[in-house]
Amino acid sequence: MKTYKYLFFDIDDTLLDFQATEKEALRALFAEQNMDLTAEDERRYKEINQGLWNAYENGKIDRDEVLNTRFSTFFMHYDLKVNGSLLERKYRSYLEQGHQLIDGAMDLIIQLQPQYELYIVTNGVSKTQDRRLRDSGLYPYFKDIFVSEDTGFQKPMKEFFEYVFDRIPNYIPEQGLIIGDSLSADIKGGQISGLDTCWFNPLRKENQSGLSPTFEIQQLKEIHEILPSLVKTS
Repeated sequence: MKTYKYLFFDIDDTLLDFQATEKEALRALFAEQNMDLTAEDERRYKEINQGLWNAYENGKIDRDEVLNTRFSTFFMHYDLKVNGSLLERKYRSYLEQGHQLIDGAMDLIIQLQPQYELYIVTNGVSKTQDRRLRDSGLYPYFKDIFVSEDTGFQKPMKEFFEYVFDRIPNYIPEQGLIIGDSLSADIKGGQISGLDTCWFNPLRKENQSGLSPTFEIQQLKEIHEILPSLVKTS
């Protein structure tokens, strides 16, 4: 079995429960607009938001366009003209407060940290991701945190990963593994940059991407099977 030295973790829906955080932030934002967040509202917002982030990951738009237009685009469906930038700032303040851990995340990271070099690789806003990691208690276990806003590139771009690798002393490409929930960002980016990949797929989504992850897991504790030197826990 291959030996790894560097483990690169995504944050959202890999270590931290972004779905729960997002729901609470949207509910608070809608309450400010004197609206109740319905299941249909949430579905429509996610569809718009995901489309914009996909365009960003593919280099078609920049990060600011994603953040400053998603709410103005969303509320257009209700014939409401809003200040997208203002709502984004309010939403961001709520989002920063969310730091619920994915089941098993803290135990796993605590076990991994003495044996591996751990790094965060994430798309997003630096201030938001930094606060969420600190509030969750995960922050001290990582040697470095790499956020797309700081690097000037985003996953899955090869330049993002080159930026990361250039800042790891004596980095050995063959000893790196990326763990994340996104096929389009984490798995594709890992493959482009020469990393082995581990797709975290707790909902057992069908892989229609054409990409073949090195590993696929449904629970974080299954990483013990990839890294057998760890002490297994129930």
